[in-house]
Amino acid sequence: MYSTIKIIHISFAMLSIAGFTLRGFWMFRKSTILDMALLRIAPHVVDTAFLLTGIWLVVLLQLSVKEQSWLIAKFVALFLYVVFGAIALRRGKTMRIRTAAFAAALMTYLYIVGVALNKSPASWLA
Repeated sequence: MYSTIKIIHISFAMLSIAGFTLRGFWMFRKSTILDMALLRIAPHVVDTAFLLTGIWLVVLLQLSVKEQSWLIAKFVALFLYVVFGAIALRRGKTMRIRTAAFAAALMTYLYIVGVALNKSPASWLA
C-alpha cells in the first residue's frame, strides 16, 4: 500500500510541476490557451491530490508532524508554491512580478524535492 501511494504522490508532484511549467510557457507567450476552463481547474485538482496523497502517506506511516520538522517544511513550501504559482499565472499585475513569482515557484518546488529526498528542512544542503 505504501509503495502505491508514494508512486501516486510522486506522480502528482511531477504532474504539478510539468503543468505549471507548461502554463508558464503559455503565459510568457501571452497565449489565450490559458483561458480554457480545463487549464483553470486541472491544476487545483492536481495540487489537491498532491497534498492529499502526502497527508495519506503521513497517516499511513504514522509520522508525527511535531517530531518531523521536514514534514512541516514540505507543507509550508507546498503552500508557498501554490501562492507563487497563482501570482505567476493569474494574480501578478506586471510581467516582472509574474516572472519573479514564476522563478520563486520553481525554486520552491526544487526545495520541496530536496526536503522529500533528504528528510530535512535544509533540503539540498542537508
